[in-house]
Amino acid sequence: MEWMVLKKTKRVSRRERELVEEVLDGQFSSSTTYKMVTQLEKSFAQSFGVKHAVAMVNGTATLHMALEAAGVGIGDEVICPPLTMSSTSLAVLQANAVPVFADVDADTFLITAASIRSKITNKTKAVITVSLYGLSPQMEEIVELAHQNGIVVIEDNAQCFLGKHNGKIAGTFGDMASFSFQSSKHMTSGEGGIVITNDDSYALKLRRYSGLGYAGISINKGRITKDDIQDPSYERHVTLGWNYRMSDLCAAVALGQLERLDELVGIRVQSAKHFIDASYGCKWLSPQKVAEGDVHTYWAFVLKLDINKVSWQRFRKKYIELGGDGIYGAWKLSYQEPAFRDKNFLNREKLPQYSQYSYGNGLCPVAESVQPCLLQFKTNYWDERQAVKQAEILRQTISFFEKEIILEGKCQ
Repeated sequence: MEWMVLKKTKRVSRRERELVEEVLDGQFSSSTTYKMVTQLEKSFAQSFGVKHAVAMVNGTATLHMALEAAGVGIGDEVICPPLTMSSTSLAVLQANAVPVFADVDADTFLITAASIRSKITNKTKAVITVSLYGLSPQMEEIVELAHQNGIVVIEDNAQCFLGKHNGKIAGTFGDMASFSFQSSKHMTSGEGGIVITNDDSYALKLRRYSGLGYAGISINKGRITKDDIQDPSYERHVTLGWNYRMSDLCAAVALGQLERLDELVGIRVQSAKHFIDASYGCKWLSPQKVAEGDVHTYWAFVLKLDINKVSWQRFRKKYIELGGDGIYGAWKLSYQEPAFRDKNFLNREKLPQYSQYSYGNGLCPVAESVQPCLLQFKTNYWDERQAVKQAEILRQTISFFEKEIILEGKCQ
């Protein structure tokens, strides 16, 4: 795929506004409610070449429901990476299972098949991979390993829309894949998410579990009818379920964004190219390694800093002094967060399974060494001139420290 080179675009266009107006014109009547959600699900599934898509309120609910659909529960373990936003592992706790953290590769920052293999036990029910910053892990090897061991694979693609691994689109390798429409993501509805799958059984469970366990819900039907609910003898709930359904207003915005997805992804890829050019050749800054044939869609552009040469704080401070927008640090590793460290799991810690697993430093040495070194740069510059400016400031920041390193004799 060749990305569109855009000089200027809008985060929210006239198209999204038109679709929202259509929802509002419907006055939220029962005859029009869920129309946009249905269309979004159909269009998203078609765009990714899969049979089913189920929209929900956010990208954490989607992970939770994928785990529930996979039958994950008390006594089960779910392998996931620690270097990502903690929603990935929080969803495991919501499913009453134990997050087991597997290490990442030092150059791609992604979970690997080898690290997953070392964490598999007879309690492992699922693995959640994360396409970090817009780059997919080596999914064929991971899926083969998982399926050999009867383990369900869920792809967390919150940060990766239209990325590819070996020519295949991210999100189409595992048993289910979750996408987020949170405000910082490639496409957004402010909040929201969607799960895709080719499995009919998973699709039905995803829809029913996220729709209050309603009996009238089917694989392709996300709401019960007026005839159903007007019957006093109607038995609504056939299973426990959550109210994770997406609203038509959010779906309208997401549908408009989906229609523009190439454009929205393209602007981020173009922004990243400017940062890549600005940092090229610097020996103490390493970009995320992208394998030949893979497509990175750059939710963020990330550099690994040699903090023995320049401290993370000093680099960020100089970048801002020169006019930079700021630099984000990578998330604290999930198991280093207080909720995990202290097992503040809202009484789930009383389940016997949690007493057998402890969280603390040393679980994933590579991730622990990488996390403090990552510099995360925004790529959502809707006017390309802003990206050019920020890339030039990065170039100036590198030049400043290059001179300092040479003077102090830190260069190798």
